[in-house]
Amino acid sequence: MSLELSVLLVEDDLPMQLGCAQALQLAGLRVVAVESAEAARAQLAPGFAGIVITDMRLPGADGLSLVRHCQTLEAELPVIMITGHGDVSLAVEAMRSGAYDFVPKPFSPEALVEVARRALDKRHLTLEVASLRQALAAREGVAGKLVGKSPQMEAVRQLVGRVAGSAVDVLIRGETGTGKELVAQALHENSPRRSAPLVALNCGGLPDNLLDSELFGHEAGAFTGAAKRRIGRIEHANGGTLFLDEVESMPMGVQIKLLRVLQDRVIERLGSNQRIPVDCRVVAASKDDLLARAQAGTFRADLYYRLNVVTIDLPPLRERREDIPMLLEHFMLLAASRYGLAVPTVSTAQLHTLMAHAWPGNVRELRNVADCLVLGVRSDVLGALPGPGDAADAPDRGALPLAERVDEFERNLIREELQRQGGNIARSAAALGCPKTTLADKIRKHGLGAGPQ
Repeated sequence: MSLELSVLLVEDDLPMQLGCAQALQLAGLRVVAVESAEAARAQLAPGFAGIVITDMRLPGADGLSLVRHCQTLEAELPVIMITGHGDVSLAVEAMRSGAYDFVPKPFSPEALVEVARRALDKRHLTLEVASLRQALAAREGVAGKLVGKSPQMEAVRQLVGRVAGSAVDVLIRGETGTGKELVAQALHENSPRRSAPLVALNCGGLPDNLLDSELFGHEAGAFTGAAKRRIGRIEHANGGTLFLDEVESMPMGVQIKLLRVLQDRVIERLGSNQRIPVDCRVVAASKDDLLARAQAGTFRADLYYRLNVVTIDLPPLRERREDIPMLLEHFMLLAASRYGLAVPTVSTAQLHTLMAHAWPGNVRELRNVADCLVLGVRSDVLGALPGPGDAADAPDRGALPLAERVDEFERNLIREELQRQGGNIARSAAALGCPKTTLADKIRKHGLGAGPQ
């Protein structure tokens, strides 16, 4: 965020005003000087790009009233008070009213500049975090959840957009960390059920004897320890969406009951014969091939075909590397907003490392890297971050925009692999860890020739 902050100086004593303004300007700070609280108010608005330095004693409204006005306007706007010898009690009152700091007279120019710089740093961070939050809020709908410009992610977004408004059950397939829960959220938030609950359950996170109760609920006395009635996740999701993650780990007995729910849309709590109608959409997710499991007898084939009405396949990150810069930016925005920190600059060397990484943890692993970059701590992928003064820490002068650098890196990577493989696309795709069709698309995109297929 490039923003020039200013100091709004409020001082009616003109020699004092001139001296303070010169001290701040000599330190490289931008200053706007006024002589009254009323004139200062005319300069202020929510999101004011700067700080306020005001004398306590002013003609008309005093500095304390200006502090309170700024607090009403925006609680995070820093106001620094200039106080005289007899104003200690007023200074205390100003701090209680929300003043950032106070400078007692007489003071040195260095003291004024120091407290102003600290307040400006705080204000810059506050405005940057607000800007980040606005940028994140602008990313709405399916595109805000499922980030990426690759053809694979565009296809996923289009499919989600087509089926979100219907009541059809959905199966999401993808490796761990590819964002299956985000797809479930996008389906729910863009459906007529959005005002009802999205209820999530990880089927692999509970012992078999508890999963039954979690899904269907139970009556008091249904089993040892069941002291009172419990509403299950399916019943709680009535009118909304039920998200079943790691559905491949569901025990066979529970699979039979779930199949009945999908067919009849009724449940029976444990310990009860009462049939309770439920209206919930079921979104199931699996990291395994459920058809292969069904053929092997470890997953019910009838449940697989009941869930497999609409299937959304999520590609691993290694097959959509062109999405890495956009995802990294998105995750750094989230992290910066969450931790109240600035978004760091990613060097060319770091970008090359990220683009070449295998990403066994997929998007979740990339999000962890983004958090580490924002926090300035070591990550497994990038290692220790360069410190101040290190060559890698210096900005790239005259470098291409991030997206163009990514395209250049990908073009060179594919060209080198095609040369190693004698132009054979199949062998090159295997070496690069991506499908042959994906590589062929990228070869066309980058205008690269290829030999044998």
